[in-house]
Amino acid sequence: MPAPFPTASNTPPRRFPLKPSAALGLAAFAAFALAGTAPAVSAATPPAARQALEAAIHGSWRTPSFVERDKFRHPLQTLEFFGIRPDMRVIEVLPGGGWYTEILAPFLRDHGELIEATSPAAGTTGWQHRSALHYSAKLAADPAVYGKVRLEPFEPLNYMHLGAPNSADMVVTFNNMHDLMFENVHHEVTPIFLEKFLRSAFHVLKPGGILGIAGHRCAPGTPLPECFPWARLPQAFVIHEAQKAGFQLGGTSEALANPKDPRNIPVFDLPPSLADNSAAARKRYAGIGYADDYLLRFIKPAT
Repeated sequence: MPAPFPTASNTPPRRFPLKPSAALGLAAFAAFALAGTAPAVSAATPPAARQALEAAIHGSWRTPSFVERDKFRHPLQTLEFFGIRPDMRVIEVLPGGGWYTEILAPFLRDHGELIEATSPAAGTTGWQHRSALHYSAKLAADPAVYGKVRLEPFEPLNYMHLGAPNSADMVVTFNNMHDLMFENVHHEVTPIFLEKFLRSAFHVLKPGGILGIAGHRCAPGTPLPECFPWARLPQAFVIHEAQKAGFQLGGTSEALANPKDPRNIPVFDLPPSLADNSAAARKRYAGIGYADDYLLRFIKPAT
């Protein structure tokens, strides 16, 4: 039987690294408690939960450069699509510099729990060690916002356990799918770490729990070794892998779609990185804007 997705290419792939204050309004949370909760499998957000989410997004503790990216990353639409609620136990996988941590931590602080699955400072070296130190320092600097966040080690090369079985309501990860692929010495790209992550997410989620994924989209039919150096994956491939792990597709969203993105260039050449420093390239890529991203919501079957 032929493979469902092409895996061969003459393009030599490159490996990219993983991407590296304040109480919320009590009235919003009190209103949420009175409003009740939505079913775990639903993407609908109760009005009071939306109010609490908006309060987190507009919080004074957020990094100004992160706030500038809201118009591209659309955190309200993204988290509402996933169906997040303030009373959930949520695991964010590979939070990088904490862009979504700044929103999730205060949103979940009083009624839920946020667990950050990230590289630990101990036992790591180089950029991974520096990134872990920076992230830990960020949380420690503002206990009013991040004091209840729990850190759990997560290293794609070594340790990918996310927690006890059936213990989380939601697992989310943002723009990390390409980081969970593996390239061997023969330039063959395989999803061995992606498969482990999906199995771990399925294991830790409660029946009816939600896996929310945002990722950089590659053009349909593009071989994986070509998508990989661009930090992209085909949307259909990610769906296929999640379903293979046992998840049901609960919905897709085009909230992060960008039709200007040709989907065959490195994501890091686009804003905010603009890695190509030539004036012509920066002008071209700035005109394209952020990468064309997919949003996927998966559900762990109730039985």
